[in-house]
Amino acid sequence: MPNPKRRHSRARRDRRRTHDSLDTMSSSTCPNCGVPKMPHRVCPSCGFYRGKLTVRPAQTV
Repeated sequence: MPNPKRRHSRARRDRRRTHDSLDTMSSSTCPNCGVPKMPHRVCPSCGFYRGKLTVRPAQTV
């Protein structure tokens, strides 16, 4: 396995790590029930996607 011959500087190391911290994910509200959900996903509470019932919603006991 290749090993580095010389140590990388702090600036070079930190430039490589600029994308490590992730931003908060965006969310949208479900037009059917108003619960926040991830965009382009089925609503976890009511099961609707683009105005149609696609999956049966999870039953809470």
